[in-house]
Amino acid sequence: MSNLANQSSVDTATNELEIKVGKRRVFYIFSKRVLDVVASMFGIILLSIILFIIAILIKIEDPKGPVIFTQRRVGKDGKEFHMYKFRSMIVDAEAKLEDLLKYNEVNGAMFKMKDDPRVTKVGKFIRKTSIDELPQLFNVLKGDMSLVGPRPPLPREVKEYTSYQKQRLLVTPGCTGIWQASARNSVGFEEMVEMDLYYIRNCNFWLDIKIIIKTVIVLFGSKNAF
Repeated sequence: MSNLANQSSVDTATNELEIKVGKRRVFYIFSKRVLDVVASMFGIILLSIILFIIAILIKIEDPKGPVIFTQRRVGKDGKEFHMYKFRSMIVDAEAKLEDLLKYNEVNGAMFKMKDDPRVTKVGKFIRKTSIDELPQLFNVLKGDMSLVGPRPPLPREVKEYTSYQKQRLLVTPGCTGIWQASARNSVGFEEMVEMDLYYIRNCNFWLDIKIIIKTVIVLFGSKNAF
């Protein structure tokens, strides 16, 4: 009986959050998309030289592998899309994941390993500085992602989600969010979920701007990036 009561409570909370998200002001949705398009285009142009240099370095270290790593992620309302990143791992990294799951350093439906042996030398640098995430500006331009929002999870991670955790999928996923701009990998999965749900309940244009500015400030030099 208690399980049914708990599930009912979760369902009620989910429905209330869905209603709140659905009633979000039209101005905010419009202004958020305008910000995404303008900022992503500006970022791609401004950072084009860095993008080009990183692409060359990746190719020099591993000529046989691709520069861009494309991975299926889950976006708004469970819709899957291909997310772009600079390749920071060896070519057969996905095939070797199973053997490393026992070394996972983050609790919950997510895998993080500080000294992941699959990461290349260039990969360690671009991960530390979050440069590996820059190609996601093209995802933002396409509309798959937003500049700010919950990070898009992997399909295998979503399979382990509870109904409560699936509320993360109520909005368009983002390149950065509250936990990336502050705690990053120093918090567990459950704490990350709570931060994402706080954002979903309270998101507005100025909160997005604040998170973007904070992300830029902590981008270079975060001790929690890996």
